[in-house]
Amino acid sequence: MDRKKFEQLVERSLGRLPKKFLAALKNIAIEVEDEPPEDVLDDMGIEDDGLYGLYQGTPLTEREWNYGNVLPDRIVIYQGPIERDARTAEEIEEIVLDTVVHEIGHYFGFDDDTLYEIEDEKAEKRERGKGGRLEGGKEHEKRQ
Repeated sequence: MDRKKFEQLVERSLGRLPKKFLAALKNIAIEVEDEPPEDVLDDMGIEDDGLYGLYQGTPLTEREWNYGNVLPDRIVIYQGPIERDARTAEEIEEIVLDTVVHEIGHYFGFDDDTLYEIEDEKAEKRERGKGGRLEGGKEHEKRQ
């Protein structure tokens, strides 16, 4: 998939968020990159190709009264690993949505354990709706 179409999927994912969450996003940049840098993977202890996205910044829940005059928080969505793991265009779109929601969750102060619980519940509901059995998921990221 070309970069422009992939970026449109990220934009569409943002558009699917509830308006109250979109309105609360302040001073944050959301970008697409091809691959996660090796030093980031090394720092996070990720040995495989499983980093779909990364939040870099200070979550809202950790900001104090004097927080300000800082560079924007940053969310990066990594196109390469997502495309390699997805089998269809629909799966790419689903992974992008899940990853965008996950990373925005970090912005709002949710930790990985909480976000993975939410994602697991969503996956269980999705699989029950398909009548299929659950498959193990891949860890998409850890907060830096």
